[in-house]
Amino acid sequence: MPHDDLHECRVFLTRPIPEPAITYLRSRCAHFSMNREDRVLERHELHERVAGAHGVLSLLTDRIDAAFFAAAGESLRVVANMAVGYDNIDIEEATRRGVMVTNTPGILTEATAEFAWALLLAAARRIPEADRFTRSGQFKAWAPMLMLGQELSGKTLGIIGAGRIGTAFALRSRGWNMRVLYSSRRDNKILDNELSAQRVDFSVVIEEADFLSLHVPLTPETHHLIDREVLQSMKSTAILVNTARGAVIDEAALVEALQRGEIAAAALDVFEEEPVIHPGLLELENVVLAPHCASATETTRTAMAMTAARNLVQALSGETPENLVNREVKTSGARC
Repeated sequence: MPHDDLHECRVFLTRPIPEPAITYLRSRCAHFSMNREDRVLERHELHERVAGAHGVLSLLTDRIDAAFFAAAGESLRVVANMAVGYDNIDIEEATRRGVMVTNTPGILTEATAEFAWALLLAAARRIPEADRFTRSGQFKAWAPMLMLGQELSGKTLGIIGAGRIGTAFALRSRGWNMRVLYSSRRDNKILDNELSAQRVDFSVVIEEADFLSLHVPLTPETHHLIDREVLQSMKSTAILVNTARGAVIDEAALVEALQRGEIAAAALDVFEEEPVIHPGLLELENVVLAPHCASATETTRTAMAMTAARNLVQALSGETPENLVNREVKTSGARC
């Protein structure tokens, strides 16, 4: 039976998530409903479903803007985003309306760092290209010049954004004996002490990195951070990896840089206009593409879902959620 404290709470889940989180929400909230189809709801569908809700568990594919808040109405108290980033949510509007917004930080760190390395290795050693080559029947015999790629050992690894994921990613370079450079707002003592890494200017990382990995949130300042000028400043042998947000890179400029050989390759898990991918990227052999799945392990996605669900229940129980983003919003201490 639902928990008595939340017997009046109306909660909506925008898309299926790992079952333990759904079971948890059902056990706590009597008026629980969800989108049972594994797809992103159209805007009008989302707005219809959230009307009158006290809490919404959203995903990064949901656009949570002024129109959403207006559709939900004055009853809405919390939007629990099942993601670390929350660029899909108008935080200023949420705060103005007194709606708490939460996220799920720290959980997907290891999975994302691992996947970023998988992308880097795939691009450096041309694994997807080699797989396509082999499956198509083109492999006839070993050849000394066949699928020549790049070695990682002793090379320079550049990190843009040395937060949780950037740090976890960099630490995994130990076995490759790499020189590590990073650009960040502040010194990272872990990287400095354990890797003898160097915090340097953004331009230095760009110019000296053999492998460049992006780990910054999407903000007005980081939108198209990697633009035509930056790409032209990189080594012609450099490989660019992005598991952050797609719009951190100007995709049109990236296509041109790859076509012209201004950089060697790119490996991308995120895209500027997801799920739409720039057609030029789809045509290039020196690009590794993945469907925004860096955190896609059963352990991580379940933990993310449970954290989002607990954030939502804490907010509706009158508590301050553990992962409250807009801390200007004060909890009333009251339940639904």
